[in-house]
Amino acid sequence: MRIRKGALCVLCLALGFLSCKKDNNTSTPTVEIRDRGEQQIIDNDSIVGYLETHYYNKSAFEGNTDPKISDLVINEVASDMNISTDADSLLINAIETKTVTYADTDYEFYILKLNQGGGDSPTFADQVRVNYEGRLLDETVFDNTANPVTFNLLSLVPGWSKAVPNFSTAESFADVGDGTIDYMNHGVGVMFIPSGLGYFSSATSNIPSYSPLIFKFEVLQMYQNDDDGDGIPSYLEDLNGDGEFTLADDDTDGDNIPNYGDTDDDGDGILTANEIVVKTYNQTTKDAIENMSLASNEVLIKIKEESDGTFTGTTVTFTDTDGDGVPDYLDAN
Repeated sequence: MRIRKGALCVLCLALGFLSCKKDNNTSTPTVEIRDRGEQQIIDNDSIVGYLETHYYNKSAFEGNTDPKISDLVINEVASDMNISTDADSLLINAIETKTVTYADTDYEFYILKLNQGGGDSPTFADQVRVNYEGRLLDETVFDNTANPVTFNLLSLVPGWSKAVPNFSTAESFADVGDGTIDYMNHGVGVMFIPSGLGYFSSATSNIPSYSPLIFKFEVLQMYQNDDDGDGIPSYLEDLNGDGEFTLADDDTDGDNIPNYGDTDDDGDGILTANEIVVKTYNQTTKDAIENMSLASNEVLIKIKEESDGTFTGTTVTFTDTDGDGVPDYLDAN
């Protein structure tokens, strides 16, 4: 896989370094670390240029209740070509523009939403089961899946945790009996991300440094993460809501462990799990769970369909014993 970050990049660089060392007359190429803001301007111009000169077969997705990325065809507009607006669309006329801040830099990226999906939407901190294909702007395919794979979104290049939560999982799925799963009404789309939300200055065997990336993807299932097992889903432990876990913003007790991985968030010697209240409610419909009246400090974190057709909702209540406005699990006093 080539959408994993960190370890793969280090391995590729290490292998390249070792092979170069075999020849003392060969020097290791040096990659200049560019300013992120300046590179974003360059990348955005390249992406917009691609979007303005390429079109896709939009008619293949109109009324399609079971779309797949294999249905998508993107072609470059020929100089003498008139696009049939009934069947096709310029990408620039169909995409949504998203803005995020990452590594102290403001980024724009683009998504083509081919199908929203009828299930739940993952958060940036969850696991997702997906199919995907990765391309460069010159149409070089650098990675793809033959069968669905499961990833923790935070283990991938940043663009994934920014783009995928805009989609939903399958409305339903069924085992067809031959070892495969048939997913119905799942999220399908394309993300166009700058290098700053990809590999940036790092390179792999098929991805040059500072390459904007295109990922086609299908969002099939999601699995909510609670990395430290304290009863609070990981996404709720992103205290400032920026979609990232950092020691500067998300480490309440300053022990160099972000809250999402810390079983005692405030460092008071009492486990976080013992400073919150987890409850379950059973209702006959999912809508009934979603529309329950909850306390102001109570959050619905999960809904599960039971074998009898009813639904169980799980909530977490952030108690504040001393009434100072700080939940007990974040209050060491």
